Amino acid sequence: MQETDCPPAASKLKLRFEAVNFADIPGQSELFLRYQSDPLSLQKYYPSAIRSHADVAARIPEVLNAYSIDRQVLTDILEEQNRKYGAGEETLANIELLRRDDTVTVVTGQQAGLFTGPLYTIYKALSAIKMAECLRGRGLNAVPIFWAATEDHDFAEISRAFMLDNGNGPIEFKLDQTDDSKERPVGAIPIAASFAEELLNNLSKLPETEFTADLRETLSKIWAPGRTIGESFGAHIQSLFRKYGLIVVDPLDVRLKSLVAPIYAAAAEHADAIVEALVNRSAELEADGFQPQVLVTPDYFPLFYHTDDGARRSLRRKSDGKYRASDTKLEFSREELGKLALNEPARFSPGVMLRPVVQDYLFPTICYFGGGAEIAYFAQNSEVYRILNRPATVILHRQSFTIVEAKQSKTLEKYDLDFKDLFGGFENLLPGIVERFINPSSARLFADAEEKINLQLSHLDQELSKIDPTLAMNLATRRRKILYHIAALQKKFHRVQIERDEVLDRQLRSLFATLLPDGNLQERKLNVGSFTARYGTYFIDWLYDSIDLDERGHRLLYL
Repeated sequence: MQETDCPPAASKLKLRFEAVNFADIPGQSELFLRYQSDPLSLQKYYPSAIRSHADVAARIPEVLNAYSIDRQVLTDILEEQNRKYGAGEETLANIELLRRDDTVTVVTGQQAGLFTGPLYTIYKALSAIKMAECLRGRGLNAVPIFWAATEDHDFAEISRAFMLDNGNGPIEFKLDQTDDSKERPVGAIPIAASFAEELLNNLSKLPETEFTADLRETLSKIWAPGRTIGESFGAHIQSLFRKYGLIVVDPLDVRLKSLVAPIYAAAAEHADAIVEALVNRSAELEADGFQPQVLVTPDYFPLFYHTDDGARRSLRRKSDGKYRASDTKLEFSREELGKLALNEPARFSPGVMLRPVVQDYLFPTICYFGGGAEIAYFAQNSEVYRILNRPATVILHRQSFTIVEAKQSKTLEKYDLDFKDLFGGFENLLPGIVERFINPSSARLFADAEEKINLQLSHLDQELSKIDPTLAMNLATRRRKILYHIAALQKKFHRVQIERDEVLDRQLRSLFATLLPDGNLQERKLNVGSFTARYGTYFIDWLYDSIDLDERGHRLLYL
């Protein structure tokens, strides 16, 4: 079959895009940037690297030959889980398709965050959906899988969600954690009764549109006290992607753990080799000028242990060769852990270095869509694939957007700003705005003052140098202080000018709050509810229409 690209769907709204290279965005790792620009040059770290998403189909025979899970047992579990989440007919049809021996999966996943977490969770899901559709369009059976990382125990990271109020200020939603839920997998933690009142109070701050009532009803129903975070997360994902056929999987299910018990046991058996390889891989990355994403120390173990009280504990190797579960007195030999993993798999969950291997053992994964950090740590855990004799999965970067609404677009245009100008921060943007649009003469005024001060100080320096060189040195120090204070005064002047212009101040602050909240890309901070409150679930459709799997950069999407 001829390899062809999967073109983006033509947006019915004819939305406008603007591409931004990740190299122009602060905070990107060198490894991620290289992978995006030239993945084949990194085959040392990514043995299955491909030039384009269109090349993944060539891996299908290898993936299917290495797959041994009983599909009927797996799909029965998935059907039960997804029916519980309120899945639509499209998802159920995809589960049926997965029963076939020639069906592969496109996988993505994310922690089970409040209201689905930041926007990039949505972009991950849509990327996987689009890739599966692309493969099916070429006559290949493929379905999209969303791995809800319910086993993680970082409650602080998943317990907050941020939306925008009428004035584009942040609304923070926050789940409370009880003492008895600490260290437990987040997916098993029930939503506290206190959340209901906070939810209603915060939802009242959303802008009133024709879609706000639906959003309030959806969130109140799905994130109801008593339900676990995992259940609510799965139901929320399905409510957003109901017609797109996305299959959600909750790995906390003990039946799924039984299916992956052999790979747990293999990881325990080869733990020493895994750790040695990961430590060496980190050293290789550093030698090549890259920063390892995950710190792996010689006492590392690739599995977490779940105690009787439900806590998820890391296992660390002691000097006598045994492994101790953190904050407990429980100790095991490597052989004991291997037997336990095989016979009581519910006692375990994979760490970040093993989780992709477990995912790809459970599913016939043709590729995985992740973020920049995930791409970086795949350079390390490709060694785990090698040691466990599993085919290393192709990782592709998820789609990446900043949503620019009409108000923000007008502000950018009015003040002749580029999105990249925002990376310098609010304070650094002020001088140009004030000097071009508010008080053009101020720049010349301060420049003249600085020039005259420098001129007079230079004359003074010449005279002092003739009398006593130490006086000239003292003057140089004071000159720097004088100029520093002039610059500080100029900054204060710019700030005052902006504050006196209430409209401009509000426009600029709104610009940062929506496009670069707290200095982060929008997709890393804001929740999808900010936009479904304004546009309903049409927003999901617009995003789906905007997916372009050939795009390796970040894109501004103008609504």
